[in-house]
Amino acid sequence: MSALGALAYRTDGSDARVFLLFHRGAVRSPQVLKFLKHLRRHIRGEIVVVWDRLNAHRSVLVRDWVETQPRIQIAFLPAYAPELNPVEGLWAWGKGKLLANVCEDTLEPMVRRVRQGVDGLRRRAGVLLGFLGKAGLSF
Repeated sequence: MSALGALAYRTDGSDARVFLLFHRGAVRSPQVLKFLKHLRRHIRGEIVVVWDRLNAHRSVLVRDWVETQPRIQIAFLPAYAPELNPVEGLWAWGKGKLLANVCEDTLEPMVRRVRQGVDGLRRRAGVLLGFLGKAGLSF
């Protein structure tokens, strides 16, 4: 099971949101494209996506689609710099708070647990803003 996640922030810091998509298997270009379309549908205005250098993020399919989207800009993080990526804070939080000491027979209960935890996290803007701060970013 793989997860695609995004933290969305308004430029003035007044709002923070979490977006999450689960996928059986590895994340490839079609899943990245599906996720970008999801973000475009739910976020108004300009969207700046800050990404690591996963191959699926840099694929021709994704790049060609993004070029047709005037509202979406892509910025890549330096290679091997996960500490600069705010969504890494989300993953660490999920592993430490939601999945610590969890042993399930199948993936579905774990996905359900993560979804429920993230639903609660959506109401805790301070924690979401903390992921941004931990990455050394601010408004």
